[in-house]
Amino acid sequence: MITPFTLLFEEELNHGPGLPAEIRAIYGGDWRLPAIPAHRPAVWTNFVVSHDGRIAFNQPGWNGGNAISRNNCHDHWLMEVIRSRADAILVGTATLRAARRHRWVPGELADWPVFAALRAAEDRPPLPALVILSATGDLPAAIALTLPRSIFLITTAQGAERALTTYPQIECLVGTDGKLDLPAAFAALRQRYGIRTLLSEGGGRTYGTLLATHLIDEVFLTISPIIVGNPPPPAPPRPGLVEGIGFPPQHPPTLHLISLRRAGNVLFQRAQLRFATTPEAV
Repeated sequence: MITPFTLLFEEELNHGPGLPAEIRAIYGGDWRLPAIPAHRPAVWTNFVVSHDGRIAFNQPGWNGGNAISRNNCHDHWLMEVIRSRADAILVGTATLRAARRHRWVPGELADWPVFAALRAAEDRPPLPALVILSATGDLPAAIALTLPRSIFLITTAQGAERALTTYPQIECLVGTDGKLDLPAAFAALRQRYGIRTLLSEGGGRTYGTLLATHLIDEVFLTISPIIVGNPPPPAPPRPGLVEGIGFPPQHPPTLHLISLRRAGNVLFQRAQLRFATTPEAV
């Protein structure tokens, strides 16, 4: 097992269930769940970013979060804790395509019986549901789609028709007027399918979409000490934490820091998302 995190700051804002003692001993504190809304799941995200805010090198063999974290064992362990409390995990098709062998299940990166025990204690199924965000419904062949789990696709009518020809077991949550409708899809996940907590492991565009629709409660951010940079064209760009949306300088979303931890030169931030009352984006 890994060495304990060093706790630098903590101001817990929630009053829900906390972590088991075995996990708290390593984490150096607690993580209490937020109140679960009646109209949608409680939503959090988990990213690892470089010092300069990049989430991927975007080149063959170096395209995942492990390249940014340098396979950091504390980052892997914390990801397992976060997954353990998720009823469902959300990914975009770009993430699904880039990690076809990944399963998005607890125990994939750090197998410890306490993680499975935490899921059972909080009345979660052994495998979280998989929620995919795709307007086109063009889904790759991926191991995550073959597991005995609930799979949902947030898509359009055309996307649903396309996806169901290959994956008839998928439950499609279809928007209107040829557009994705995340608020309606999240409402269905909560009210129709009993999804109480949802973890987004999508990329920068998925994160941007969730920010634009005010659908994030908390963020977990691992800050790696490496510098990735962004090469000039014609090299492919290296994506940042938020892609596909910009916020006005008058009313950008803000973070309220809940905790900050350290393991060596890597920082681990947890924060609450706060939005302006009037959603604006450019």
